[in-house]
Amino acid sequence: MNASARLTALTRIGFATRGLLYLVISLLILRTGRAEDPSGAIAYLGRGGGQVLLAVIAAGLTAYGIWRLADATLDIERHGADRKGAMERAGAGVSGAIHLFLAWQAVQLMRGAASSGDGTQEGARTALQLPGGWVLVLVGAALLAALGAVQLAKAAKGSFLRYLDPSVASRSWVRWSGRAGYAARGAVFLLSGFLLARAGIEERAGEAGGMARVLSWLTSPFDLVIGAGLLAFGLFSLVEARYRRLHDVPVDGAIRRATGWR
Repeated sequence: MNASARLTALTRIGFATRGLLYLVISLLILRTGRAEDPSGAIAYLGRGGGQVLLAVIAAGLTAYGIWRLADATLDIERHGADRKGAMERAGAGVSGAIHLFLAWQAVQLMRGAASSGDGTQEGARTALQLPGGWVLVLVGAALLAALGAVQLAKAAKGSFLRYLDPSVASRSWVRWSGRAGYAARGAVFLLSGFLLARAGIEERAGEAGGMARVLSWLTSPFDLVIGAGLLAFGLFSLVEARYRRLHDVPVDGAIRRATGWR
């Protein structure tokens, strides 16, 4: 198996890892009312599964992050050169960076470091310490809102199905789990953007927050509705881990060019 094929195989583990994290987040909010984000889910799994599970999570998320960044730079998923394709590639880049950060957090937990706090809130706090930092916070809020809108558009159009094997994409439960999952993620991004915008306007970083803050901010039954949607997204991610059609990243060619091998 060459390097490109190995990265693709690990990327499938990354999709499965993403699904596992969302399943943990959703089950915690649905069963116990405890609000977590992907970082908190990694810490939760690390306490229960130990070093081996954290190592698998770190490897999968690293491969997934690299694959997403490669898609953003090389267009390996063939999004196209129009505005829609550019937005999809930009989203892939953001996703890649986020998942590499999550992989780094898993490694830190393996080394015994404490889990970090809410990244959105910490980012807002850092920005607000700068002159005119509230503007940066509002820009971040606008980006979150845009990501949320993209997720909702995917839910409405079902465009995510084109990446799956057609025999699986045609199944209604797969289609509706994806729709519910992307809709829930879209709602979380939009609400996170709203909280971040409020933090920028009021210049209070404590108002900002990511998924965990959104889930704890929502009242019943809305938190349960979003939790059920995130459960659906976790299940859909597991389907992607097995049936998504992945294009290999040209790792071997890059290695040959870098080393001068032929």
